Amino acid sequence: MRSSSYTPSQKLLHWLIFLLVIGLYALTYGEDIFPRGDPRRDTAWWLHISFGLALFGLVAVRVAMRLAYGAPELPASMSDLERKLARVAHLALYLLLVAIPVLGIWLTWLRGDALTFFGWFTVPSPVTPDRELAHTIKEVHGVLANIILAVVALHAVAALLHHFVRKDDVLKRMLPGG
Repeated sequence: MRSSSYTPSQKLLHWLIFLLVIGLYALTYGEDIFPRGDPRRDTAWWLHISFGLALFGLVAVRVAMRLAYGAPELPASMSDLERKLARVAHLALYLLLVAIPVLGIWLTWLRGDALTFFGWFTVPSPVTPDRELAHTIKEVHGVLANIILAVVALHAVAALLHHFVRKDDVLKRMLPGG
């Protein structure tokens, strides 16, 4: 029998990943508000890469934990269609959480830049810079970032509907505590 709630570590990762996704999206705009050559623009880019790598690492741990611990059963009151939609939405979130950082890493290398994680370590680019391909990857990276925000919004709306309309425990099982 599955637990009725996620483990505390799964909950922590869920909320850290959420905050990183929102923060990374905000950093993208931070980078764009500064003119080229402004050191703040470079700092925003550096932070985006570092936090993106942190996101990638946390997602890897989250996926491993999901495989190890599973997820609580969905409420019996949900229809088969609702259950399928919930599984598709979760799968989409996981795929996007993997694809977006992978594309970001590839984009960084295609630009000819090394990856750095808050200055603690640096991974030089193993690929030949390709500005044209980098531009395409940047576009896909951006589109997927917009899509993940839409899927996250739907995910949040569904959780709130479960909590306030259906009055079940779907939201509570991911909240800290209980």
